[in-house]
Amino acid sequence: MRTLYFESYDRMSKYAADMIAAQIRQKPDSVLGLATGSSPLGIYRELIGLYESGQLDFSQVTTFNLDEYCGMDYRNEQSYHYYMQENLFSKINVPASNIHLPDAAAADPDAECLSYERSIEQAGGIDLQLLGIGHDGHIGFNEPDSHFPAITHRTMLAEPTIQANRRFFASQDQVPKEALTMGIGTIMKARKILLIAFGADKEEIVRQAFTGPVVPAVPASVLQLHPDVTVLYGK
Repeated sequence: MRTLYFESYDRMSKYAADMIAAQIRQKPDSVLGLATGSSPLGIYRELIGLYESGQLDFSQVTTFNLDEYCGMDYRNEQSYHYYMQENLFSKINVPASNIHLPDAAAADPDAECLSYERSIEQAGGIDLQLLGIGHDGHIGFNEPDSHFPAITHRTMLAEPTIQANRRFFASQDQVPKEALTMGIGTIMKARKILLIAFGADKEEIVRQAFTGPVVPAVPASVLQLHPDVTVLYGK
């Protein structure tokens, strides 16, 4: 595991984007695992800039996002489908057929989870997985638990996650309580993992996750067991 500290969010974002760009240049048909939230926005801006300047080509890239809220219409501005279109996909040349997010409006969510897991396997697995980290140590929507979930699954969101998401919705009642998410086992199968965390409020959970014991109560701690993890953090 490599851990790198940055004084600036912009510098951290550029470093992360350069890592992803290097992966694509080395393997143009790379399979990328992507994340949402505020942390990756700077990375996506940097990647868009590299594409617009002719330095990066996404035409053979395949993407799989970590998660999506259950029952969320993909046209809803708070859906992760919408987020990815607005902040990355509509601004680069990745083919629409190569973009994958869980269908959280599926009539059978459990079947959708199994189908998503198979799609990742059929694509050859994830070459590089981008992650953020929640204040309770969750990655994707794998919340603190008594075990590490193996595969893509439907999950209830923990109360701290619900409260953290409250600011994005007009009322408490609108905040989703469930999501479909890649499992810990799915994430751990990625050949490379890049985790980013910025802000003084993330300092303690980064310390717990990467210097403390490997326990499902801190889901990100399992990354200590992965052979190729880079953690970028700062405040």
